[in-house]
Amino acid sequence: MYAVVLLVCCSWVALLCPSVQAYENLALKKPAWQSSTEMSYNGAELAVDGLYTDLSWDGGQCAWSVGGQTTAEWGVDLGGVKYIHHVFIQYATDNWVWDEYNGYTGYFLGFSVYISNTTNKEDGVLCFRDTIYTRATIPNPVNITCPYHGRYVIYYNNRTHPPYPEGYSYDVYIELCEVEVYGCPTPGRYGENCSLLCPENCHCDVIDKTCVECVPGYKGHLCYEECGGHTYGLECKQSCGNCSGGVQCDHETGSCPKGCDAGLYGDKCDLECGGHTYGLGCKQSCGNCSGGVQCDHVTGTCPNGCVAGMSGDKCDLECDGHTYGLGCKQSCGNCSGGVQCDHVTGICPNGCVAGMSRDKCDLECGGHTYGLGCKQSCGNCSGGVQCDHVTGICPNGCVAGMSGDKCDLECAGHTYGVECKQSCGNCSGGVQCDHVTGNCPNGCDAGMYGDRCDLECAGHTYGVECKQSCGNCSGGVQCDHVTGNCPNGCDAGLYGDRCDLECAGHTYGVGCKQSCGNCSGGVQCDHVTGSCPNGCDAGMYGDRCDLECAGHTYGVECKQSCGNCRGGVQCDHVTGNCPNGCDANMYGDRCDLACDSYTYGVECKEVCGNCSNGIPCHHVDGSCPSGCVAGAYGATCKQSCGNCSNGEPCHHVDGSCPSGCVAGAYGVTCKESCGNCSNGDTCNDVDGSCPYGCDVGVYGKTCDKACQSGRYGLSCAKACGQNCQGCNRFNGVCEFGCHPGWTGTFCEKKKVFAMTMKTSRFLLNWWIFNRSSTELFS
Repeated sequence: MYAVVLLVCCSWVALLCPSVQAYENLALKKPAWQSSTEMSYNGAELAVDGLYTDLSWDGGQCAWSVGGQTTAEWGVDLGGVKYIHHVFIQYATDNWVWDEYNGYTGYFLGFSVYISNTTNKEDGVLCFRDTIYTRATIPNPVNITCPYHGRYVIYYNNRTHPPYPEGYSYDVYIELCEVEVYGCPTPGRYGENCSLLCPENCHCDVIDKTCVECVPGYKGHLCYEECGGHTYGLECKQSCGNCSGGVQCDHETGSCPKGCDAGLYGDKCDLECGGHTYGLGCKQSCGNCSGGVQCDHVTGTCPNGCVAGMSGDKCDLECDGHTYGLGCKQSCGNCSGGVQCDHVTGICPNGCVAGMSRDKCDLECGGHTYGLGCKQSCGNCSGGVQCDHVTGICPNGCVAGMSGDKCDLECAGHTYGVECKQSCGNCSGGVQCDHVTGNCPNGCDAGMYGDRCDLECAGHTYGVECKQSCGNCSGGVQCDHVTGNCPNGCDAGLYGDRCDLECAGHTYGVGCKQSCGNCSGGVQCDHVTGSCPNGCDAGMYGDRCDLECAGHTYGVECKQSCGNCRGGVQCDHVTGNCPNGCDANMYGDRCDLACDSYTYGVECKEVCGNCSNGIPCHHVDGSCPSGCVAGAYGATCKQSCGNCSNGEPCHHVDGSCPSGCVAGAYGVTCKESCGNCSNGDTCNDVDGSCPYGCDVGVYGKTCDKACQSGRYGLSCAKACGQNCQGCNRFNGVCEFGCHPGWTGTFCEKKKVFAMTMKTSRFLLNWWIFNRSSTELFS
């Protein structure tokens, strides 16, 4: 009928006919890949070429991987996210009949099919996994319903967790002659013929219009609700940048409609200002930050201070007030005309005032000179004092560095300067400093620096010429300027007197007192934070690898899931083994193997009873879902029926016989046998009683008890002869003999004693020996 409708539509008025779009093979001639390739003519693309008339490995129509592998994977790229209905798989047969004797069945068993939006199957959904087929039952070809949407269809098989079910191969191959993926070729459609439109903003199920996923920017059951709360994009999982005024970004693209907050730029306002800019629209320029680092992208402040010669939060103000250098903490010399020295170097641009010299004009004229540029020479002033460096007058004695009445003696005894009143610094080797300047000719003692060796090492340096660097002292304090030792201990992650040794031996933190977790490969953790650089040993997680896997996971990065351990307890965090065994219907060290179809209970140790139609019993309690086969009863159909009348089956639950028992049986289940009723009568089929009493030799309600000692006959009503030592329970014959002195069949005759000649002789001799008379006979 469908073909007729199409013919009519195409032959007459096509525009009036509904648009019908049947499921198509979306995988045909699409790019494909596989984990390995056996030969050049066995490539992955052969499984989507539309040809599978020759199902042999060398027929040029089947994809084939290298053998001897524990895993095998094949996938196809549909070219975009498609709406999938089902997957068709034709496995190789080598052109032999597909049955339990075909060798390829063992390699097909246990396969899985995934639908994913990436080439990683773990990112997608498991559409199908074979856990029930055997070599005799696995179909080929096979159609698998997969009502999902995705870009990649991935076939996977493995032999990584022995033991395997009976019939499974020990390794796996890709032996795919054709994989066809059927679904809707046009996005946004669903239904049997892909003729119905999905709801707006919705990626719907290919069978019905249920929204599987919303388009970017929308959420909710039917994808009507726009992203909010400063989120956007697919499933509203992406966070917006800082839009100006805190407004919501565009729910689809994440762009900000009215620009960005100060310090940010870009369509999504998720990029911080750089290139030495800051503020609204990144239009303001930063000052000169120390080390050329970027200023704060919002405020423009410099995080580590300014370069030499600059000041202010933003380092945009030059030093003034006769200061210069780093932090404007150095004072300028006496520049000519009182002008500001260079804010960076301290050099005076127009020279010095009279009596001062050097670039920074911070040195008075000496060496018997004075005046502008110290170009005039002093004489030997009266009293031997240095002349005035400005005027050349010697008002107070000798020139600097000189002493004596004639000012012709250089300062000594670790003194220098005017009238030798200044003390030298710590010159190396204890030598005399320069008598005029106080400078040390051969450098300074350890821990000191400066021309005069009067400054202690700073800036985290110590030792000779302050060339050695301190470690990271606690709180950033300066180490000892001579030894480099840290007075208050070390920053986290360091140890040693100078705090220049990193924590080792699996320790970290302050004083190296904290122990690392179990880092992968036993490597040292980060000496400061304790984090593991290459991840954790199996069974551990966390930044410091000090947490055991939980939540039913184990192994490397806790990515492996446990099986069903008994009582829901956590498996071993390293091996995945269950400490107390498995839940019902599971077995194996990790309780990840399911019982076969005809076992049940803890560790699958119970065997199913006789369920009707050969259907497997319930995997936990062994009950039969469709009842028992004829002749069996009970919750697990393990009990056999009794002897029901007319050969009828008993009740499947309690084993009762609907029409009573056959002759000779009694009881609710007719499993009891009648006793010996009189005249061979049949007993009552309910309680087993005999209507006319018991046969000879038995008694009791059901006539199944032998006569007690001393009784015989019908219903054991007769007593044995009084001289019997035990009579036959049927006829009363004294078959166990008579009491002494009695004889006969029923011991009814008295015995006559007859003495023999031998006995007479014995008695006579006994009498003679004992000298007594005895009456031998009465």
